[in-house]
Amino acid sequence: MSGVARVLLVDDRKDNLLALEAILQGLPVVTVAAHSGEEALKHLLVEDFALILLDAQMPDMDGFETARHIKRRERTRHVPIIFLTAADRDAHMAMRGYAVGAVDYLTKPFDPWVLRAKVSVFIELWVKNEQLHAQAETARVRDNAMRAAGVAVGEALTALRAAQAVGEAGAPALERTHAALDRAQRHLNVSG
Repeated sequence: MSGVARVLLVDDRKDNLLALEAILQGLPVVTVAAHSGEEALKHLLVEDFALILLDAQMPDMDGFETARHIKRRERTRHVPIIFLTAADRDAHMAMRGYAVGAVDYLTKPFDPWVLRAKVSVFIELWVKNEQLHAQAETARVRDNAMRAAGVAVGEALTALRAAQAVGEAGAPALERTHAALDRAQRHLNVSG
């Protein structure tokens, strides 16, 4: 778990990146800027992101090709992408965006409050998902401790039965019982 949600901003124009950073200022996010699809893919190799805001029209590798690469990678295929484009000249551009895995598509100029609201929803979903992962890990640790405690209690019962069967000569079995019960108690303390 990384704690704070990270949003990858991808646009070939520096002024657009600055505007996006300003729009998102005050939200509980860390923004990372990439000036090209190639740079975005490099960031995605080493960093985890809650959301990607991706310019559809960039030189060299456009947003659609960048999105195809993102969705092909196991590590990044689940990261939501919102496409941003300068104009709605091509009615098929939005369909292309959805076809490569975008969750939304906004045309510029867009209302900054609408973008903030959309980003906020995805950040909230990311936070909830992180909480679920943390709860699942806690449950896994607790389950492992309970299983280990069950094994130790079983060993203690076996040792007690052995001690009972041999009477006074069963002191070593009683020591094993004591040790197994101590282990069970430690495992139960971990799970609680």
